[in-house]
Amino acid sequence: MTQQDNQPNLFELSGHGVQITYSTSGIDGQPHFNYSGTYGHHESLAFSGSEIRTQQSELGTLVSVTLIRTVDAGDTLLTLLLPSIRLTGETAKPFETLAIISKTYGILPHEGAQPTYHAVKLSGSAQRVFF
Repeated sequence: MTQQDNQPNLFELSGHGVQITYSTSGIDGQPHFNYSGTYGHHESLAFSGSEIRTQQSELGTLVSVTLIRTVDAGDTLLTLLLPSIRLTGETAKPFETLAIISKTYGILPHEGAQPTYHAVKLSGSAQRVFF
């Protein structure tokens, strides 16, 4: 088994009214991110390809999507923290992590801190699937 083979490519997470499924590569060769939750006035949203932004950090991989985009009222972003996980002889591995939902404010007047952050504790599994 190569190092690539023991890297998970499908993450299924839930907690506190939020459900996230993230695959690093689907059958079409692109990443897919599905969000369902009560934050940001949307129930279910699906993202793929360049709508999903990833960044490596000392904490792990940060996976970000824009839940709401507006010109004048600001944006609502979700960033999922994926720790480094290796599947050594396992098909799935449970783990816990955080999603941070941040609200930025546009040109409309707003009182209070800019931006605001809400951390959501998530638990679920990381697995390796083959398309």
